[in-house]
Amino acid sequence: MTLVLGLALICGGLAAYLSFTYLRSSSASGVAVASEPASSQVIVAARDMPVGRVLTPADIKQVEWPTGSLPLGYSTSPAEVVGRGLLTPVRANEPLLTNKLALKEAGGGLTITIPEGKRAMSVKVDEVIGVAGFVLPGTRVDVLVTVDQLAKYEEPTTKVILQNIAVLAAGQTVQEDEQGEPQTVTVVTLVVTPEEGEKLALAASKGRIQLALRNTLDLDTVETQGIRSRSLIATQRPVSTGPRRPSGIQVRVFRGPEASTSTVE
Repeated sequence: MTLVLGLALICGGLAAYLSFTYLRSSSASGVAVASEPASSQVIVAARDMPVGRVLTPADIKQVEWPTGSLPLGYSTSPAEVVGRGLLTPVRANEPLLTNKLALKEAGGGLTITIPEGKRAMSVKVDEVIGVAGFVLPGTRVDVLVTVDQLAKYEEPTTKVILQNIAVLAAGQTVQEDEQGEPQTVTVVTLVVTPEEGEKLALAASKGRIQLALRNTLDLDTVETQGIRSRSLIATQRPVSTGPRRPSGIQVRVFRGPEASTSTVE
């Protein structure tokens, strides 16, 4: 009886030990799997690149990206991005998404950044018109025009003709630097519709244009009547400062050789 009881205890202990060892190995394996989530290959930029650049194999690289947080429109192979132009500037290690790339047949350069239905139109500026160099790519401006007697107007008149116009380039620069420093340029390229382009061309030929820098978050359109030179200074009728005239009628009365003056209300 004692022998049987001893064998039962030994078998039970051995079974418990084997069960504990199995459960511990299964738990460790599960933790290892949970700590290494599945990933996918994603194409990212190998370096900082400007807008308009046509991608080459040296401009890209493949990295592992967690499957649960893949960005929308990501690319998985170099063939999907090589030969396509950048529509926006990108930073190193930034995913090359489809909405940032032009079609291969579109090529590269400034032309691929012009939205469909819009036109790029350049205007000549100086330091004043260009808002002291702060009209940079990516900013937005209003366009004012001043016309005078040379355009057969009765008097000089200024009017806002275009509002919330995007600046595509300033001089030869198509992207703003990191510091946002002003720069001296002689030409600013604006993105306009064909109708807006007509207004801009006529304004540049018939008067002097002026750019007004605006907050990029301010999308409101303001209706203005324009202003003429006579409205700049409000005129008033002159006020007399001489002696006050009497309110009644003066009558001169003669009594023999004597004369006197009386006032009749």
